[in-house]
Amino acid sequence: MRRRPRRILPVIVASQFAGTSPWFAGNAVLGDLQREWGLAPQALGYLTSSVQLGFIAGTLAFAFLAIADRFSPRRVFFLCALAGAAASAAVALLPQSYAALLAARFATGFFLAGIYPVGMKIAAGWYDRDLGNALGFLVGAVVLGTAFPHALKALGPGTPWQAVMLGVSALAAAGGLLMLTLVPDGPRLAQGGRFDPRALLTVFRVPAFRASSFGYFGHMWELYAFWAFVPWLLAAHASGAGLNVPLWSFATIAAGALGCVLGGLASLRRGSAPVAFVQLAASGLCCALSPLLVHAPTPFFLAFLLFWGVVVAGDSPQFSALSAQYAPRELVGSALTIANCIGFAITIFSIQLLNSAARALGAELLFLLLVPGPLFGLVSLVPLLRRRAPAPA
Repeated sequence: MRRRPRRILPVIVASQFAGTSPWFAGNAVLGDLQREWGLAPQALGYLTSSVQLGFIAGTLAFAFLAIADRFSPRRVFFLCALAGAAASAAVALLPQSYAALLAARFATGFFLAGIYPVGMKIAAGWYDRDLGNALGFLVGAVVLGTAFPHALKALGPGTPWQAVMLGVSALAAAGGLLMLTLVPDGPRLAQGGRFDPRALLTVFRVPAFRASSFGYFGHMWELYAFWAFVPWLLAAHASGAGLNVPLWSFATIAAGALGCVLGGLASLRRGSAPVAFVQLAASGLCCALSPLLVHAPTPFFLAFLLFWGVVVAGDSPQFSALSAQYAPRELVGSALTIANCIGFAITIFSIQLLNSAARALGAELLFLLLVPGPLFGLVSLVPLLRRRAPAPA
């Protein structure tokens, strides 16, 4: 077996961070676009959902065509990073058009399907028993990449929105180049089976896979809707507090990387199901307590929001590990694709629900709409807590 170079995990993590940085770039500059382009408040939900729709379409297309199996995954990653960078840059370079903006964000999501899941496949080519721990770092990198456009926007109140879009585009292209030049295909890289849509009729009959998938669905109901509306929540509190909304948006979303890494380490001793259950319960409690948050003293408000950011994302790698562990061996690729697509489809519904209810409910009550997701996920996970499941490998 070929020895694994020490640089492999750091380079994959850096590439994953860079490649996924365009994900929420549109959200980071939405305030500027609303002022300059006259976009409606509901543009937040539509802009975010267009990326999610693109990701779903890309995931299905890549799975049907077995792109990452027919071609070197690192080359797929590189080309998709370049294409995603071009789609993000197009927002800043093309003439003003709301339809073109939505199309560019859809294209960004489509090519992210060749970055996020393909990065996991590249890692699986180098890691075996320690893949679960590596997964925590990789998902953490995705979380940091998602938060990064807010950090660029926070550099100063005068930072042009075009600079943010072009900045993440350059970073994504650099991440693709990094992966291509420094990470060869691993010795454990396996060819996946062809995507079989008939697996939908089979995989959810497996009780353990059904439990892990339903837990994941509950988690996804909350995760992206929370991320999308973090700046909105901060702005509602900042009306009298003078907060730097982009900076604290970055900090809140990026805090999830810590939850992913710590959760990955904890899962080595406790197993993925208990770790996912605890983090999902904590984030669900944050949803339930959110009416107390908006008018709380600013230090408490920020501490609460950072904690929520840690736990809302920290269970993501554990759900990935559980689904991979309990999926039928002969259908694992198709099963994970189906679960992933359903999960991201759910995010569109929760984002649009918050989008339509924001004015009526206000910041005090809006996040109560996310409570059913964690509750459903927790109930679904209970059967897995009774199993003596091994730690993710």
